Amino acid sequence: MGRPTLVVVHPSRIPALAFVADLVAVVVFAAIGRLSHAEADSVLGLLGTALPFALGAAAAWATPWVRSAPASLRAGAVVLAGAVVVGLLLRLGFLGRLPLSFAIVATISLAVLLLGWRGISAAVARMRAPRTPTR
Repeated sequence: MGRPTLVVVHPSRIPALAFVADLVAVVVFAAIGRLSHAEADSVLGLLGTALPFALGAAAAWATPWVRSAPASLRAGAVVLAGAVVVGLLLRLGFLGRLPLSFAIVATISLAVLLLGWRGISAAVARMRAPRTPTR
């Protein structure tokens, strides 16, 4: 077996791919949460659960910190903050309650997903970068 071939993404596509990856991360977060509470029976329910957090992530994308380097960990932290703050506030507004345990689990789960793909991306980029000899 040879070394696996990685697809090289044109730099102009990185923002769109990063935005989609963030939305996928939010939907995965919502799907896992719904599955863990036996609420996995409805696509509309899934979208309703994901929507407040997706709106927060999308709002973070309006900032220059995310747009300037969307695949960076700094951008991930901004997207995480937007998703968590807006998502939890909207959830509180619509449901009238926000258990602390949910807020903690949501924050940790979204951090793993939103920062995780960026960390993997950075590690792959470092592995793929040409090596320079050290002295």
